[in-house]
Amino acid sequence: MLSRTAACIYWMSRQMERAENIARVLDVSSRSALMPGGIGRDQLLAPLDIAGLRQEFLATRPSPTADEVLIFFALNPDNPSSIYSCLRMARENGHVVRGKITSEMWETLNSTWLEIAAMNRDKLKRMGVSRFLDWVKERSHLFRGATFGTLQRNDAFHFSRLGTFLERADNTARILLVKSPTFFSESGAADYYQWTALLRSLSAFETYRDIYRDSIEPVKVAEMLLLRDDLPRSLHACLNEITQTLEQIRGNSGIDAQRLAAEMHARLHYGRIDDVIAQGLQPCLEQFLTDTHELGARVHSAYLET
Repeated sequence: MLSRTAACIYWMSRQMERAENIARVLDVSSRSALMPGGIGRDQLLAPLDIAGLRQEFLATRPSPTADEVLIFFALNPDNPSSIYSCLRMARENGHVVRGKITSEMWETLNSTWLEIAAMNRDKLKRMGVSRFLDWVKERSHLFRGATFGTLQRNDAFHFSRLGTFLERADNTARILLVKSPTFFSESGAADYYQWTALLRSLSAFETYRDIYRDSIEPVKVAEMLLLRDDLPRSLHACLNEITQTLEQIRGNSGIDAQRLAAEMHARLHYGRIDDVIAQGLQPCLEQFLTDTHELGARVHSAYLET
């Protein structure tokens, strides 16, 4: 496969996953606004912290409102991390490799882009924030389902999966990193709602109840989202997919990427939550994000450079 083709497929899937992840983070913020006590400044700016855009945003909007943050991440074409921009770039990448993806994948990309391109602030308000964010998540699910259900198990499929799970691992770690300074110090009813919102943002609330069957405890939340491999959005589950996918891509150019992925996977596979707590959750997540960035760079160098 040509490196340009591989890059377009990789980023097509990564941008669709990113759009869904942004929708999930915004959903937490909108739910937090409805909780007892409303939404604090830190919660309001959490999406900006996760995306690393707080300083850039506050430079022009020193006193932001919830609506401004929502529009910035939903429809702002100048924000490369907005849902609008992600869906546009996913569609553009899909158009370049139209002959390498299935008609179902292309139709999902194209129809999703046409709908978001017609969206504006007034239409979003009439539609409702929750319904809009659910629509974004559903379109991402539809694209991923079309990919899994129709694409031949060749290098195109593998690069699509690689982009999806690298993006998902990065996002899960960023969400946890924003929460990490107070991860083991909060208690009370208001914090119960915050933990519930966090788990729901990662589609993990029902799974938590099924596994632990008791009240929400930060240590168990951390253990589940980092170390369990039976939760699709946990770091361990993402590294399972990444290591397996890298092994299936033909050629020997990705040995360095495979080696780093295997090292990251081993730390999660054999890790214990007591060791994470002893090391500190924040340093652990910062190291994971550093490694994820390096892994992305090695994947790019091995397969995606022209």
